[in-house]
Order: sequence, then structure tokens, then C-alpha cells
Amino acid sequence: MMRLADYNFELPAELIAQEPLPERSAARLLVIDRASATIRHGAFADLPQWLEPGDLLVRNETRVIPARLHGVKASGGRVEVLLVERLAGAEEVWRCLTRSAKPARVGQQITFADGMTAEVTADLGEGWRALAFACAGDFAARLENLGEMPLPPYIQRAPRGADRDRYQTVFAREPGAVAAPTAGLHFSDETFAALAKRGVEVCGVTLHVGPGTFQPVRVECLDDHRMHGEAYSIPEETAQAVNRARSEGRRVVALGTTSTRALESAVDARGQLCAGSGVTELFIRPGFDFKVVGALLTNFHLPQSTLLVLVAAFAGRELILEAYRQAVEQKYRFFSYGDCMLIL
Repeated sequence: MMRLADYNFELPAELIAQEPLPERSAARLLVIDRASATIRHGAFADLPQWLEPGDLLVRNETRVIPARLHGVKASGGRVEVLLVERLAGAEEVWRCLTRSAKPARVGQQITFADGMTAEVTADLGEGWRALAFACAGDFAARLENLGEMPLPPYIQRAPRGADRDRYQTVFAREPGAVAAPTAGLHFSDETFAALAKRGVEVCGVTLHVGPGTFQPVRVECLDDHRMHGEAYSIPEETAQAVNRARSEGRRVVALGTTSTRALESAVDARGQLCAGSGVTELFIRPGFDFKVVGALLTNFHLPQSTLLVLVAAFAGRELILEAYRQAVEQKYRFFSYGDCMLIL
């Protein structure tokens, strides 16, 4: 039995990054070589030298929406709303998480700034609500003005204006995520220019990261855990680029665990990456057969999390836990605004 307790490590609170570094590419980089079971320490700026000409880097081009709103119920009670997913076939009806002193009830009205309102139209269970929003003008534009960036719960401060830029990758295109694909936060236009000079090819997928990425695993046996569904899309040109690279013996490098899950969710029985869209509930854990990804760039993840289990599946549990032990010892910065790791 794969036990959750086997994926734990001690993390001093002061190592959880609360702020981004002044420069995106100033992070440290821990490099794991799976073949030799070696661990090295360096700088993210040196990433191009760790990749090979012909490598194909696949990035997640989702865009984080300012999904957190603060409103008031008719009773005067304050309520925090996190918009997670626009429900199919509805105007502006969203699946949301709400937080208030008393749970939001069906039929209740919530008022936000600038005349935006929402009605609770359904209780979807497990804390989820359906909210129908109404406002003058374009809803997406109004949300951009009123909403806050949904920083993770371990960043213990209110979002600031600078987070709108820094909690977003420079290549973000498709709105829909409520959490950033954080390995991509280190990249600047200069990074991609250096990779192109090195001969590294780049293409994109989309996986809209949901709040499930932060929710704790509540079962001891990992086989009993069920992932929250996340929407993904593989463009035709990306499928062709990946399949061509693999047929030519070139390495596919996943930029982040979200890119990894999108790629590994869209492989057919012949091992070919298929273009198209879907919803993935793939839980990658030890024993998983990686059919596409040959190297992985990722940030450091929470203890006993599905993301830590994923990187352990890729590199091996003992090697990953040793890398994390060294990262703590050398005071790497952890989680979304922290440093990163390259697994070769």
C-alpha cells in the first residue's frame, strides 16, 4: 500500500516564500539526475546549459483569472467568493467556493462593488455553490477590475497590485485558472531567447489549474484518493511537435506538473499524443508509466501533497526526499514564489 505518510518532510515556516524575487529568473535551481542519482545546486539562469539542443519544452499557457471577490449578503454578513468554473450553457453562472460566518443559502443575494450582484442558485455539495452573476457591461472586464488574484493559502498576506503581474506567467494566454502553473513564473522573454539560442524548441498546452491543487489529501492510502477534474487542451501543432520529437529520439521537457498531467492524459494506446480537449482526473503516483515526459522542471511542493507524489513517481521517492532534505538544509525558498528543481 502506498501511504501518504511516506511523502512527508519537515519544512520550517520561514522557508515558505511570501514574496516573489525582484527578478523572475533570479531563483535557485536544484538539479536531479535520475540516471546517476546525483543532486546539484545552481541557478535558474543556468537552465539552458542543462538542456540539450533539440529538446522540446512544453509549457502550460493557462491564464490566472482574478477569481476572488468580496461581497456582502442582504443580512450584512460578509462573504468571500472564489470563482472556479463557468458552468456550461449558462450566461454567467459559476461553480464557486464561498466563505462566510454562516453558509450561503440557495436564493441569497450577494452584492459586490460597482453594482455587481450574484444569486446563489444551487448547493452543489462539499462547500460548492452555483452563483449567477449580474452586472452592467462585460462580465470578464468587470471581474478584471473587481477581482483579486487568488494567492495560495500559504501566502499569508493580502494580494497586492504587483501580484497581478508576478502571479502570472509571461506566456499566459487562455483565461481559466485559479492557481498559477508556478514553475513557469521563473521564465522571462530573455529566458526563452536563451533557450532558442541553445536550440530548444518550445510549444504549449493548456490546463486550467483548480483549487484542488491546494486541498489536502484526506486518505492514508493513496490509491483511495480522487483528484478534482481540471480542463485541458492540446493544440494540434503541439501534438505534432511532441510526436515528431519522440519519433526522432528527442527529449520532451515538461514545464511544471500541470503540463505533465496534460501531456500524460492525452496519450493514446499507441503512445501518440492526441490533440483535443478534455477533463483530467489523472493522479500520477509511483508505478506510473510516463509515456511522453522525459524531463521535468517544477517548483518545490507541499508535504503529503499529490504534487510531491507526482515528482516522486518521476524521480523515485528516496531521491526526491533526499533532494528536499538538501533544499531545506540549504534554505531554498518553497512553493509558488519559491525556487525550482529540474529532474533529468
